[in-house]
Amino acid sequence: MIYPIILLAIIVLYLFGFFNKLKTTQVRIKASIQEIGNQLKRQANLIPNLVDSVKGYMTHEKGIFDQLTDARKSIDQAVNSNDPKALDKSQDLINKVLGSIKVVMESNPEIKASNLVSSLMDELRDTADKLMYARRTLIDLTADFNTAISTIPGIWIAPILGFKEEKGLTTPTDTDQLEVSEEETKNPEVKL
Repeated sequence: MIYPIILLAIIVLYLFGFFNKLKTTQVRIKASIQEIGNQLKRQANLIPNLVDSVKGYMTHEKGIFDQLTDARKSIDQAVNSNDPKALDKSQDLINKVLGSIKVVMESNPEIKASNLVSSLMDELRDTADKLMYARRTLIDLTADFNTAISTIPGIWIAPILGFKEEKGLTTPTDTDQLEVSEEETKNPEVKL
């Protein structure tokens, strides 16, 4: 008579532990999404300072400032939506604009020598690194959670406890993005 009670107690304790593990991972996934938004917001707040500092040096590059403004608006909208896809698209837009700024800075040594611009670029790089780390954390947490609910015994227990697959960051897998074209392997030619 005591063995069934012990077995039942073990099962209940296991279910509590499994539930708590999944719930903790879900909370960490949400926190990771918020951290991505936090880093994007930090980056968006640095952009106006970068624009103001660089404007005096780069009056002939008005197009970049328009792109920076659009990128900042995109980040603000993505952060307010708390949507991982929108956050991911905003990060891609920022990286594209920052690449343009880097090319202009490398071709203009007087800009590269500016301490203010260099420190702001360092801040942006630091933020991009933190953002990449936050995105990596989200990917890892989502993978751990989805593995736990799609393997035995989680595949049987998770639906009963109300857990469903977490999306995390999404990347299209049915496009030509997974292949590198010959054109993409060539060094880019920049003409200013």
